[in-house]
Amino acid sequence: MTTTEAPADRATPPESARRRPNLATALTTELVGRIVRGQYPPGMSLPTELALCDAFSVSRTVVREAVKLLQAKGLVQIRQGLGTTVSSPLTWNMLDEMVLSASIAEPDGLSVLDDLVVTRRILEADMANVAARDADAEVIDQLRVLVDRMDELVADPVAYAAQDRAFHDLIMQTSGNRLARAVVRALESQVVNTARYMGKTTPALCVASNQGHRRVYERIAAHDPDGAAGAMFTHITEAWVVRRGEPGDHARLER
Repeated sequence: MTTTEAPADRATPPESARRRPNLATALTTELVGRIVRGQYPPGMSLPTELALCDAFSVSRTVVREAVKLLQAKGLVQIRQGLGTTVSSPLTWNMLDEMVLSASIAEPDGLSVLDDLVVTRRILEADMANVAARDADAEVIDQLRVLVDRMDELVADPVAYAAQDRAFHDLIMQTSGNRLARAVVRALESQVVNTARYMGKTTPALCVASNQGHRRVYERIAAHDPDGAAGAMFTHITEAWVVRRGEPGDHARLER
């Protein structure tokens, strides 16, 4: 029997091509960490291609891919004839998963999480305001069911957290603000499994948290936009202060 060769476009790529994206991602992660930690401070030239190749035992192609990724994240500037320079933190894309993760891991990472919470509560308070105007009887009933269910799940933090996210997401969906919802979901997805953001979780804290949820639900059910916005703002702030745990300056949260 004659064996027909696989079409060229379906051939297995060479090992080097299959490994390169992983190497480039790994190198990018390392370089992001060094930049965020200040090992490569703003204004400093990144090591040359050759130096990076030698330091990390990778090819020039991998280094170039990694540097392009750094540029896309706003961490470096590439200038013809001048090399690659580390950019000011003001240009960093803080919505990028690598940049945000590395920033949170730093000693001052709590201030980054404070800013994340401030951003989240501004957007969610506005969406709660709109939801209070637009929620129909079905949405209000769904919110009530979620709040009642969370009361039953305070001893099960994992199950409670899933209902918690569903409650907030229903309000965001009801607002119709797809962009604000996408921003909140993107931020939350990157930190929701980190111990520094989630903090300690106990049944008593779940009980206190759900009291905040219930106040939000009651204001939405009453079609009170300002009350719903205020209740959401307060709930997100109070829940974070408790989870934050560590003493320190809360000035970034004072608005």
